Amino acid sequence: MIVSKKHISRLSKYRKALFRFSELGFVKVFSDTLGEAVGVTASQVRKDFSLFGIHGHKRGGYQIDTLIDKLQNILGKDFEQKVIIVGIGNIGNALIKYKAFENEGIKIVAGFDIDPAKVNRKGTVPIFPLKEIHDYVKKHNITIGIIAVPDIVAQEVFDVMLSAGIKGILNFAPIRYKGAENVFINNVNFQVELENVIYFVNMFKHEKD
Repeated sequence: MIVSKKHISRLSKYRKALFRFSELGFVKVFSDTLGEAVGVTASQVRKDFSLFGIHGHKRGGYQIDTLIDKLQNILGKDFEQKVIIVGIGNIGNALIKYKAFENEGIKIVAGFDIDPAKVNRKGTVPIFPLKEIHDYVKKHNITIGIIAVPDIVAQEVFDVMLSAGIKGILNFAPIRYKGAENVFINNVNFQVELENVIYFVNMFKHEKD
């Protein structure tokens, strides 16, 4: 079954909201309450869940613990997700040091770079030469990677990751890749996101003038 990125994003938000409800001592939750917590309608909540065969009760709502378990399974949170990163610059280093990943069952297990000065095989997250990525991915059965390199070398890195067996990529390079039919790519463009913020801030300012 193929669903949209927006759908998966909502499932992730539901999951986080359910953890908050659980911490507050709630055992059950209704779709309207959950929808209000994440900013969607009750019908949208029910529609999202029904795609995965999740159904509540009109009078009883959803059992929070059961619902969390199902979302954990759908989102791949029921086991640790191992990820590699290529490009150990400012973004790469920041991601490696980001502690919240492990709380979400995500672990960056290795980094790769073409700069010999950045190689550190004994680090908490070891950094290897890019040429060793094939052996590492095969040995550790890695399917997810992050690209955090300059755009001038991004296509080359992308090709290397695909040939190594990577199937899903979080991409920080501002380019559109060629030959990407058999891999899922989620693009993160800080410049575009910031320009969106700037536009709406300026729009609000003009409306007040």
